Amino acid sequence: MRNIYQAVSVVLFSGLLVAAWITHDTGVKINDPEQNIFIPDQLTTTLQVKASYDKEKIFFRYRWPAERPSIFHDVLVYKDGKWVKRGGDAVGPDPDFLIEDRVAMMIDDGSVPLFSRYGGYITIGDKLTTFTSAPESKEERTKYLPDTRTDPNDFEAVKSESDLETLRRAGYFIDLWQWRANRSNPVNLGDDGLVAEARSGDEGTGPYAKNWDKTLKQPKFMFDPARTGQMALKIDDILSGKFGFDDNYFLSPDTAVAFNPDADWQNGDTLPRRVLRAESGSRGDVAVAGEARWKEGFWDVTLVRNLDTGNTLDDKIFKDKGSYDLAFAVFKNASSMRWHYVSLPISLGLETDAQLVAKRFSDPKPNWNQDWTEIKMFYPGQVNWGRLTDPKSHAGADKIAQRVPVAYRHSEEQLAIYSVEVEFADQIYKNWLLTLLASLGLIVALGINSNLLMTRKEK
Repeated sequence: MRNIYQAVSVVLFSGLLVAAWITHDTGVKINDPEQNIFIPDQLTTTLQVKASYDKEKIFFRYRWPAERPSIFHDVLVYKDGKWVKRGGDAVGPDPDFLIEDRVAMMIDDGSVPLFSRYGGYITIGDKLTTFTSAPESKEERTKYLPDTRTDPNDFEAVKSESDLETLRRAGYFIDLWQWRANRSNPVNLGDDGLVAEARSGDEGTGPYAKNWDKTLKQPKFMFDPARTGQMALKIDDILSGKFGFDDNYFLSPDTAVAFNPDADWQNGDTLPRRVLRAESGSRGDVAVAGEARWKEGFWDVTLVRNLDTGNTLDDKIFKDKGSYDLAFAVFKNASSMRWHYVSLPISLGLETDAQLVAKRFSDPKPNWNQDWTEIKMFYPGQVNWGRLTDPKSHAGADKIAQRVPVAYRHSEEQLAIYSVEVEFADQIYKNWLLTLLASLGLIVALGINSNLLMTRKEK
């Protein structure tokens, strides 16, 4: 009988060791589009920034690496008598590179107290769009600031209009500048927005509109053959990367005419799903200075805005010698939504001490002779503000309650790894339980075997 027990314990011990070896480093790093999970191969990247200003305007110059430029977004492709949308959204990178590159910058003047310590983390609320836990809805669940909810962790618990207006007048909003390689750059425009009870554009019209007639189920515009030599692009040319910055690859008032449904359309004919246009109102405050271009592996983009736009409910107003807080986001490799890279908050000073110092100039334009400020960017995953402030989910929640800045406790590399852990929190917990049970089994098997061997020696 003793021999049977010993044999069983040896088999159990050996089997558990083999299982542990086979399953080591597996089970939690599998991309799952159905669960909105895709982990980028590169968890960190770098953004370089410079800032300059004169008596009227402020300029920000951004430079970041990208293996290739993505200058197209969603398109309409003609196929067997129908126009079909392609690109514009994907879980992780779009294999066809039909998602544009982007850079974004959040700005605060001290009116949102937590922003200087935790940056964009405070805008990531409950079950946002593309999170695994997000409910199915046609309405986008965007970023929002905690104090715009009666319960910061409940997306639906929006405060009353009067409370939201009071918050806005007190400056409780984040100014948001965006640049898009397809939906704004070809006409040298940025896009001025904000984050308050939602992420939205400023008052006015943005740099693009949809090129789609819902009733007729066809585009509204096509290329003007008289001015561009074509009615449409070819999808194969787009996918092969044929088009450059100087080509007619976008629709605008200078290149578009009304769509002709009776034209001789062929399979593969392609039209942009957006028409670029002039901006209006506060949303048009941010523009491209010079030309934003990709060259030799890097994007180089400069945005400009008036120091004082006069739009105090939409924009943070810059003042000489003033101090501000910034946080950045970079979208590359044809990725959109939350599959981007973000920064921790940094300080900005207009000719005053800060992590990023804006240099004052008197020439017609900045000379950019100052050094770049290097900013480490990281993949944020599905880390939300509710999780970070919950002691049951986050061991550092007490430090946040004490208002200890995140940069004091974590590096960008650590935050990126934590974001991956959160992506697979359920799987990690299950694997931990399995590992615990397997470990206990190994201990029991080893104990039985050792006890039997010792008993045999004593006899």
